[in-house]
Amino acid sequence: MALEPGISRTDEFTVEGLLLTDVGGTLGISVLSTPGMIAMIERNASILAAEHLPDGSGTVGFEVCVKHVAGAGEGAVCTASATLREIVDGRKLRFDVDVREGDRTIGVGTHERRVINIGDHAARAESG
Repeated sequence: MALEPGISRTDEFTVEGLLLTDVGGTLGISVLSTPGMIAMIERNASILAAEHLPDGSGTVGFEVCVKHVAGAGEGAVCTASATLREIVDGRKLRFDVDVREGDRTIGVGTHERRVINIGDHAARAESG
């Protein structure tokens, strides 16, 4: 399958561990942090791109523009979704993204990644 606008991917995750914050102890409960939400958005978009790129290519994120519009408590099961909206110059990938808990929108926005050549870098990393 080719890297082309319209492809999409959704990944389910549980709000736990490093994804949590209690905002420096000010909340009294643990909730999905904004950096944690962004990490799940980036992870999902990068896997989507990787599934459609040739060997020796990868992506790096360079822009995230999201609104964290609702809370998700510890233990909540959420989904991160990404749809490739546009490819610019064959290298810049623009995604529409969201995070949901069931029917509730937790976060929504856009994310951009750049295709890079990782060819021999990956081989060197594996050989140690």
